[in-house]
Parts: sequence; structure tokens; C-alpha cells
Amino acid sequence: MTRPSELQALFEAAERAIRHSAGGSAAAKAAAVTVFDRLRAQQGAVSAVPPVVLPVCDHLDAALSQAHATRRDVAAALQALAPALVWTRRRSARPEDAAFWDGHANAMLAGPGGLEARDDLWLGITVMAPGVTYHDHSHPPEETYLALTPGQWWNTAMDWTDPGADGLIHNPSGITHAMRATAERPFLALWVLPV
Repeated sequence: MTRPSELQALFEAAERAIRHSAGGSAAAKAAAVTVFDRLRAQQGAVSAVPPVVLPVCDHLDAALSQAHATRRDVAAALQALAPALVWTRRRSARPEDAAFWDGHANAMLAGPGGLEARDDLWLGITVMAPGVTYHDHSHPPEETYLALTPGQWWNTAMDWTDPGADGLIHNPSGITHAMRATAERPFLALWVLPV
């Protein structure tokens, strides 16, 4: 089975952006490179799950068009994949918190339930409406974020930080962390986790 060309193009664009990022720690890059090395070494099964769209997806085109100039090729690759994405809400999201419920979504590109099924990595994206905060959470794998639009990240080892147009965010294994969109623009970020 051959990996779809649109998905391969996204993996290549994301790897280039991370490897050539002027900002970000060595740990952020190393965690991400592990994922891209695994993607090159073997391919997972291609998903046949039908696409799912959530209300916040109305912000996706605006977020893609506002992507940082240094990340335009990643945004273009995401745009090509957009019709196939399966958007989900965070499991802890509740309809009573309407701003978060309707204001965020995640799509797994490679990983459990992803466009490419994998159990050795997670590579996905998050979109949020302007002004939305993605609640505190943690997970065992370390994580690297590639910001495609302005936004801020926090974890228990750092204050709220915008990595800028050429930066990365790294969350060590198990650390509690969160992210938030600016009040003016939707948020879009790619996340990469070696499992």
C-alpha cells in the first residue's frame, strides 16, 4: 500500500519546517525528528474512516491563509488534506462549556485513528477559534508543537509563550500544559509525539 501523496507532502513539509526552525530547543527538534525517522522507516495502514467536520472547522481556511510565512508549505499541504480529515473534540470537552466545545478540534494525521494508522507515534493538528484556551492536560509522550499561526503555550516549567513565526514548543513527558488562541485570530498548530 502506498502512502497518499498529499499525506507524504505534509510529512515532508512539516519535517523541513521543524529541522530549519531557528527557534526551539534541541529536545523539541530531537523528539520530532524521531517521529519523522519512524515515518520514513515504515508505513502504517491507510485509514478508510469518512471525514468528520466540527463547527470550529469554519475557522480552518482563515487559519491556513494566516499561517506564518515560514510555514506556508505546511499550510498548503494541510489545505490539500483538509477534505479527508476526521476532526474530534478532546475527550474531556463538555457541551456545557460551549466556547471550548464548539471552539476547538483535533485531527490525527498519523497515529491511532489517523489518516495513517500507527501505534509508535502521534502526528496531528489542532484548530481553535479566536480567544479559546485548550485546557490543561498531560500525557506520557513528550511533544513538539509547530505553530502555524500566532498563539501561546504554557506548561508548569514556563509562562505563557508565543514561539513566534520560526519557533517550536516542547513539552517534556508528563508535564501539564495548555495552549490558547489570540483574541483576534484562529489558532492552528501541528503536534508531533514519539510514543
